[in-house]
Amino acid sequence: MANVSAEQLGTESISSLLIKQALPASIGILVMSLNVLVDSIFVGNWIGSIAIAAINVVLPISFFIGALGMAIGIGGASIISRALGADNKEKALRTFGNQISFTILITVIMVAVGLTYVDTLIPAFGGKGSIFELAKIYYVIVLYGVPFLALNMMGNTVIRAEGKPKFAMIAMIIPSIGNLVLDYVLINVLDFGMAGAAWATTISYFLCFSYILYFFLSKNSELKLSAQYFSIDFSIIKEISSLGVVTLSRQAVVSIIYLLMNNILFDLGGEAMVAVYAIIGRMLMFALFPVFGVTQGFLPIAGFNYGAQKYDRVKESIYTAIKFAAMLATIVFTGLMIFPAEIAGLFLSDKPNMSALELTTNAFVMENTPSAMRWVFAATPIIALQLIGAAYFQAIGKAVPALLLTLSRQGFFFIPLILILPNYLGELGVWISFPIADVLATIVTGYYLRKEINKNLIS
Repeated sequence: MANVSAEQLGTESISSLLIKQALPASIGILVMSLNVLVDSIFVGNWIGSIAIAAINVVLPISFFIGALGMAIGIGGASIISRALGADNKEKALRTFGNQISFTILITVIMVAVGLTYVDTLIPAFGGKGSIFELAKIYYVIVLYGVPFLALNMMGNTVIRAEGKPKFAMIAMIIPSIGNLVLDYVLINVLDFGMAGAAWATTISYFLCFSYILYFFLSKNSELKLSAQYFSIDFSIIKEISSLGVVTLSRQAVVSIIYLLMNNILFDLGGEAMVAVYAIIGRMLMFALFPVFGVTQGFLPIAGFNYGAQKYDRVKESIYTAIKFAAMLATIVFTGLMIFPAEIAGLFLSDKPNMSALELTTNAFVMENTPSAMRWVFAATPIIALQLIGAAYFQAIGKAVPALLLTLSRQGFFFIPLILILPNYLGELGVWISFPIADVLATIVTGYYLRKEINKNLIS
């Protein structure tokens, strides 16, 4: 897992580059996703299944604010990759400085708004009934750490754009391990309950921030900033925003989906149905980590070579990334189809003195999660084309097609499906919306990617 210099992105074999870039990204995403997964398992076993549902309500709100940092990071990283490919280090430095200033400004404002309207936001995202109080405890504490989360997401993408995936991987591993250790101490040992889970998450964000700050101050980073680069340059902010809006729009749609899903499922089956979705949501974050890792590894390779006008290498990177990601997605699909009941059982336990509501919720979750999980992941083998295709347009700086293709699955297809199908098919209508949206989005993305390759990637 050696780090890659900017120059190597344009000369080394694509397969070798993709492995070097994607493997650390996959491991980092695995550890981060495993953190979310194990965190939910700890919460479910030590606090209860309703607590899992409470976290599911809070995540889209806090992650949306954190995703502002990711959006700024990915938008800026695309500029940095192409600037380094074109040997324009000055623009890379100005872009990075503006990323930092913009991230701090916008996330602090969003956190202030989020804390002001806490009692409105939680019920709107499905935090109703017995879920509300637990969700509020978790939400308020976690939100204080979200600016650090945003800076982490922004910084991580820039580290990868520099061709230093090993450091990006470590930055993702540190908060994950920290969170799990703190979960054990604060929840299981000190019995702080939901507040313990929230503080574990918030402190882990700060640990990650400390490491990323160290990286950029050390000799490992090529981007050495001086005070002049932190001044807002609106032309750069505009370019960052036009590309970052792809990522931000995707997360905004994810947050809207959580809002709709939590409310629709609460109406169909109460807290227990929200808990089913919470478990499936964790698996959506965790199970596809190798596919997301390949996608992350692909971005700087495609961006650098496009900036250097090496179009044969760009095409090769597209085909190789799709092939690798499809193979990994098929392996994930097989495991999920065979072991859904065992996966659901990891999140639940029969604790002493459980309330009647908890007992009923646990039984419902165990009965309904396996079939729902099979439906949700039914089209997993084909998603590689959709993810890589959308990522390609983002990597080369074509913001509009990147935005439209990124939103196609969740925004244009999935949301209308979950608003229509449950009216006729009940909860089954919710679950089958996932594979239908996957198939439709993949067809659309494949068409436009092929058109782009035939038209513009001609040497």
